Amino acid sequence: MDKDKSKLIVLEDRVPKLKEQRKHKTNRRLIFYLSLFFILILFIVYSQSSLSNISKIEVIGNEYVGSKDVIKASNLTNKTSYWEVDKDQVSELVEKHPEIQTATIIKSFPNKVTIKVKEYERTAYVFSNGTYFPVNENGKVLKAIKSSEMISSAPLLVEWNDPEAIQEMVQELAKTPVSLASSISEIYYMPTKAEPLQVEVFMNDGREVSAKIKNFSEKIVYYPAIVKELTPEQQGVIDLEGNSFTPYKKNEQKSDE
Repeated sequence: MDKDKSKLIVLEDRVPKLKEQRKHKTNRRLIFYLSLFFILILFIVYSQSSLSNISKIEVIGNEYVGSKDVIKASNLTNKTSYWEVDKDQVSELVEKHPEIQTATIIKSFPNKVTIKVKEYERTAYVFSNGTYFPVNENGKVLKAIKSSEMISSAPLLVEWNDPEAIQEMVQELAKTPVSLASSISEIYYMPTKAEPLQVEVFMNDGREVSAKIKNFSEKIVYYPAIVKELTPEQQGVIDLEGNSFTPYKKNEQKSDE
């Protein structure tokens, strides 16, 4: 009998504790659901208001194309909702720019959009009538720029008036090692009846190269080995077709001087 009575007392002591635990558990659950409710309300208000508009558009990877031009091509503005930005669609819009090869859109919550671009390399500049026209690696002649905007070491194609010849030359330059292409100062188109693809190339080291547009990229790779056999004082014309070197005469002036 005493044993049963002690059990009864223990149970009576536990009842208030159980009630208190149940109450705390209910309160925690209520707080959780209320918090979730308010977060949902805040999210709806955020997404439906100007607070969800893009606050910052960043452009990275661009060297030739201005950030403003990239953003303009994307059609994104500070009035565009962050949630309405379709990454694939924006990429397609940016890639329509003639100087941009690929574009990747990165969204960073809550309001930032980054446009990462890869541009076509500029392989040459056409110089005609005192104006510079960049030409990128896919052969597209771009709009005229100022000389101060020439930020690559690509060679000058001087007074080239044949679009097909420009395309062929650019294709060869695109296949030429960058170290060699950047050592070329100017290329003159000098067609003749016998050789319609003849070019005269002036190098940054002061030497002149006679070559043809066809297979130019394959021939010019021999230039460093040929120059290695010459002294700095030996200036003249290196004929890549005939594998010969003709020094300048003492009273001879190079055509570009």
